[in-house]
Amino acid sequence: MDIFETIRSEMPTMRKSEQKVADLVLSSPDIVMNGSISEAANLAGTSDPTVVRFCKQLGLKGFMELKLRLASAHPIDKTVLEDITETDSVNSIFTNVMRSVVEAVSSTERGMDRRMLEDAVDAMVAATRWEFYGMGGSGIIALDAHHKFFRLGVPCVAYNDSHMQVMSAAQLDKNAVAVVISHSGVTKDIIESAGIAKKAGATVIGILGKKNSEVAKHCDIPLCISSREIALRLAPKAGRLMQLALLDTIFVAVAMRIISEEGFDRLDKVKRALLGKVI
Repeated sequence: MDIFETIRSEMPTMRKSEQKVADLVLSSPDIVMNGSISEAANLAGTSDPTVVRFCKQLGLKGFMELKLRLASAHPIDKTVLEDITETDSVNSIFTNVMRSVVEAVSSTERGMDRRMLEDAVDAMVAATRWEFYGMGGSGIIALDAHHKFFRLGVPCVAYNDSHMQVMSAAQLDKNAVAVVISHSGVTKDIIESAGIAKKAGATVIGILGKKNSEVAKHCDIPLCISSREIALRLAPKAGRLMQLALLDTIFVAVAMRIISEEGFDRLDKVKRALLGKVI
C-alpha cells in the first residue's frame, strides 16, 4: 500500500484537524514534499504538532519520512534536482546549475537580515570560544569554517559527530558561541545540539536554509540563506555555496574587528608555515 492509499484508508479515523493535513497532502503532494512542516501546517490551517500527529497516525516517524514517502511515490518523475532530469545534456545541466547559483546569490543578498548579520558578528567578536556543528554535508561546511576561524587566535573547534557535539555543547557558557549549520533545519542531532548549547548559556547562531525550521527555534541569531533546492535525492548545491559565502562574510567581518598587530603577525606565521608545504 503506497502512502496515498494509506492516507485515504486512515482518514475516517483522523481528527478534523488531521484530515485537513490529509486533504493538503492528497491535493498538493509536491507542495508538502518541497516545504517545511510549518509551511504545511499553515497551508492546512493547523499547527506543527497536528502535522506530527498526522504522520504518527500513518505509522511514520515524522514529517521527513512523510516527505521521503511522497518522493518515492512518484516513480515516473525523472527530476533529479529542481529542473534537472536524467535526460538532460551536460551543457543543459551546466547552465541550470549556474543559473541556480546566480539566483541563490541574488535571493540571499536581497533577503538577508542585515541587523541579525551584524548581531552575529558582534557575538563572535565578544566570545572567547567558537564552536561549529554540522551533520553530513553541513558537517563539511562546519570543518571549513573551523579551517578559517581558528587562524584568528580564538579557541575554535568543529564537530560533525553528534556525541561530540552534545558533550561539548553541555560545557559551553555565556562567553561561547555555537554556530549550527543545517540546510533542512530538521536534523534531530543538530536540533539537540543547538538546544543543549543554548541551555548552557552560549549564543547560538544558525546558518540555515529555512526561516521557520525546527532548529531555528533554538537559535538566538538565525541567519537564512536562499535557494530553491529541496535535495531529497541529491545534496544541496547552491545552498551549500550560500552557507560558505555567509560564513566567509562573518569571518572577514570578525577578522577586521579583532585582528591587531599581533593578529597580523599570527596570520603571517601561518602563511609562512604553509609555504613550506609547496614545491
